[in-house]
This record gives sequence, C-alpha cells and structure tokens, in this order.
Amino acid sequence: MAAQINPSILSADFARLADEAKAVEGADWLHVDVMDNHFVPNLTLGVPVVESLARATGTPLDCHLMIEDPDRWAPQYVEAGASSVTFHVEAAAAPVRLAREIRAKGARASMALKPATPVEPYEDLLPELDMVLIMTVEPGFGGQSFLDIMLPKIRRTRELIGKHGLPIWLQVDGGVSAATIERCADAGADVFVAGSAVYGADDPAEAVRALRARAESATAEATWACDH
Repeated sequence: MAAQINPSILSADFARLADEAKAVEGADWLHVDVMDNHFVPNLTLGVPVVESLARATGTPLDCHLMIEDPDRWAPQYVEAGASSVTFHVEAAAAPVRLAREIRAKGARASMALKPATPVEPYEDLLPELDMVLIMTVEPGFGGQSFLDIMLPKIRRTRELIGKHGLPIWLQVDGGVSAATIERCADAGADVFVAGSAVYGADDPAEAVRALRARAESATAEATWACDH
C-alpha cells in the first residue's frame, strides 16, 4: 500500500476549519483528534464539529478518540460522518465488541496504543481491526517531539501484522515530520499523522506531497515492504 498522509487539524486554525480542510485536499485523510479532558489532559472537539467537517470536505475523516468510555461514544462518530474511528485500548471496556460495532456501521475500526502500552497482549485482537495506531508521543497535545524509543514497537507491530497475513494499516501519530517520517516508514508504518509539519508550513498541500514522497521512498527500501 502507498504511504498515506493524514494532516491533523489539532494544529489547524479552529476558527477556520472548513478552509483548513480545503488547504490539504490532496491528503488521504483528515485526522480529527477528539479529547475529553479526562483520558488526556486536554479538551478539543466532539460530534457536532465532526458533523460540520464531514459536510465541509470531501476528504474522509479519521477520528482519533482520546476519551473515556469509547464503547459508548465511538459509534456516534461514525454516524457523524467519520470513515475511520480509532479508540484507545486502554479506555475500551470491550474492544472486540466495539471494533465490530464500528465496522458494522460502515467505518474502519482502529485501535490506538499509548507509548507505554505493549502491543503483544493484543495480538489476538488484530483480525477485528482495520488499523493499529502507535502513539509516538504521549497523547494530549500537538507539537511534541517524536519518541525514537517507539521505533522498535512499530517494528514489532508490523511483524505481528505480517505474521497473521492481515491487511491492516499501521499508523503513527506524534512528532511526525520531514525529519522523522522516513524512520517510521522503515520501521513499518504506512499511515502518517502530521500536524504542525503540515499546518505550520507556508504551503500545507506541498508539505503533504513532500511528506508522502519521503515516506514512499523509505518504504520502497524497507525490508518489511519487500517481504510482501
């Protein structure tokens, strides 16, 4: 699969979200960070804003729920227009049931792991998922520095996906930039969330194209991709 770039609106101008979405129309997805000030120490947006964004852009929405009780709330984001919904396994009471409900409603189901959460205990859940998100910073705030210690975890996750022969996307989120995206791609990531690296650029659309080119170049030489 070709590398996918998902600009994060957490780094966009919230007063101009429709315009900010249009500025990155060449992106594969628009990444929407939902925070409730409980699971993480920050508060962002919710279902009504997702509904508005879905009407304002043709770019599919990738909603990352950093919230408590995703079992209750995640299905509402599908109904609001999200094409992919990510829940944190640390917060989900019944992750298999939740993943199946998200899929049944017509969206891709994704499981996120905080930096300190190992992936191995969740190997049996992989067939229920369309994507795994490895956080490469502590969730809660944009603009943080990439945690290099997450690279081995990305590799292990890619190995588990390959072991089971599953068509699962592997997403990374946090500190992804021109300086780090190639390392992530080499380790096994194929979906990249970029916030300030896109919206902090003079030309966000060009930033998306440049990041994709770097990721695809690194993927072409990556051992994991050659094994497919």
